[in-house]
Amino acid sequence: MEEELTQLENRIEQLIALHEGIKADNRDLRSRLAKLEADNRAQGDKLRLATEKLESLLARLPQD
Repeated sequence: MEEELTQLENRIEQLIALHEGIKADNRDLRSRLAKLEADNRAQGDKLRLATEKLESLLARLPQD
């Protein structure tokens, strides 16, 4: 009985350690996701600005 309790205790400790590792990974992934989303928005803004500039330049070209 004592051995079973020790094994159970060890397994619980392993599960707790695994859980903590997964929580840390999850925090890291959420942080990376937020940064990538912000970068994506910034790139989208740059693309929209470049598109507007190009359309403006094209509108100024003479029509033959």
